Amino acid sequence: MTDLSNSALFTDLYELTMAAAYFENHYAADASFELFVRSLPKERAFLLAAGLEQALEYLENFRFCDQEIEYLRRQPVFRYVSDAFFQHLAQLRFTGNVWAMPEGTPVFGEEPLLRVTAPIIQAQIVETFLLSTITFQTMIASKAARVVLAAEGRNVVEFGSRRAHGPQAGVLAARAAYIGGCSGTSNVEAGHRFGVPVFGTMAHSFVMAYTKEEDAFREFQQLFSEASVLLVDTYDTLAAIDKIIRSDLRPPGVRLDSGDLLELSKQVRQRLDKAGLHDTRIFASGDLDEFSIANLLARGAKIDGFGVGTALATSKDAPALGGVYKLVDVQSQEGILYRAKFSEEKMTYPGPKQVFRFSGPDGLYAEDVVARANESYADAKPLLAPVMLRGKRIEPADGIQDIQLRAREEVAKLPADCRRLHAPQTYRVSFSQQLRDLSETVRQQVLNGA
Repeated sequence: MTDLSNSALFTDLYELTMAAAYFENHYAADASFELFVRSLPKERAFLLAAGLEQALEYLENFRFCDQEIEYLRRQPVFRYVSDAFFQHLAQLRFTGNVWAMPEGTPVFGEEPLLRVTAPIIQAQIVETFLLSTITFQTMIASKAARVVLAAEGRNVVEFGSRRAHGPQAGVLAARAAYIGGCSGTSNVEAGHRFGVPVFGTMAHSFVMAYTKEEDAFREFQQLFSEASVLLVDTYDTLAAIDKIIRSDLRPPGVRLDSGDLLELSKQVRQRLDKAGLHDTRIFASGDLDEFSIANLLARGAKIDGFGVGTALATSKDAPALGGVYKLVDVQSQEGILYRAKFSEEKMTYPGPKQVFRFSGPDGLYAEDVVARANESYADAKPLLAPVMLRGKRIEPADGIQDIQLRAREEVAKLPADCRRLHAPQTYRVSFSQQLRDLSETVRQQVLNGA
C-alpha cells in the first residue's frame, strides 16, 4: 500500500502557490487555522470525531523529498519562483502546535475539531491532508454509530472494502467504523495496521466450486470449526439449512445474503431450533444500512448480527462532509490580528476557540458553547486539548479499543432524541457573548479598512 504518512505533496496546488507567495514576499507570521464542519448531513444530529491519529502522524513526518521538489520546479506555475523557496521546502518540517477533540467525541456543526498554530507556510500546506483524513473518517465513524444504534446491541461487522473508493479508503473506513462501534471488519490490512478485529465467512464462489452444497459446508466447517459461518443462499436458503441439519453439522453461524431477510430469518431460526441448533447464530448481509436494520428488527427478524458494506464504507446517503479549514488569527510583529470571513452564508468566527459541553441533571449532554479559547466555564467540560507541541505529539496515541470505548460512552450521553434515526432533534450549540463581541469588532474593522 502507498505510504500516506509523510509526503507533503498530498496537498492542493494552491496551497503551494500561496506558500511561495508568502515566502517571496517575506510574510513570515505564525497563524492559527481551525477545522470544522459547517452543518450536518440530513438525518444526522451528531458526528463522531475520527482521523486524528493519521493527521498527527502526517504532521510529524511532513517533508518534501528531493524528487518531489524537482517535480515542483518543473511546473510552469513556479517558473518565476526563486531557488531559495525550493531550498526552503527541502528543510521544511512541521513545527507547530495542535489542539484537537479526542477521537470518539460527538461533535456538531461549526465546532472546531482541530486547531493548528504554526508558521503560516506550514499551516497552509497541511490543509488538504488534514481535511481529507479527518472529514472522511469522521463521516464513516458517524455512519457506523448510527448503524450500531439501529442494531440494538447486536454485532455489526464492516464489510465494505471492495466498495470503498480505493484500497486506502477501505482501510481507513474500517478503522473509523470500528471507532463508531462496529465489532470488527473484513479488511485484513486494517486488522494488521490498527488492531481492528477481523471477521470473515465465505463467498458464493466457494459453495459453487463444489458439486454438492453440503460438501462445501462440511469441508469449510472441518477446517474452521469454531469460526465457520456458512453462507446458505447460493441456491435455495431453506434447502441449504436442511442439508446442514441432515449432515449433522453444527456451525457457529449461518449467513443470509439475499431474499426476504425478515421471513427467511424466522424460518431459518425455526428449523435450526427444531433440530437442536439453538447456538447457531443467524448473520445477515446484503445492501443493509441503519434504516433497513431498524426495520427488520422492528418487524421481529431473528437476526443475531449484521454485515454492512457499501452503505457504511462510503456513507452512501451522506458521502461527504462540508469540512473547512479557516484562518482565525495571524501573529506577527504587529501583535495578534484576528481574522474571519463575513460573506453571506459562509461567515466564520475569529480567534482561537474552545468548545464547552454542559450536562443536564440526568447526566446527559444538554448544550455546547463555542467560546474564545481563553474563556472558562466551571460547570462545563472543555473538549479541545493540546495534542502536539512544536511538531511532536504530547502523548502516545490512544489504543483503538480505548477510542471505541470512549465513543460508545460519549454517544450514550447524548439525548435520546438526538440519537434517533429519523428526524433527530437538533442538539443545542451556541456562541459565547465574548466570541460574538469579538466577531463584531473584527467585522467593523474590516468594513472601516482598519
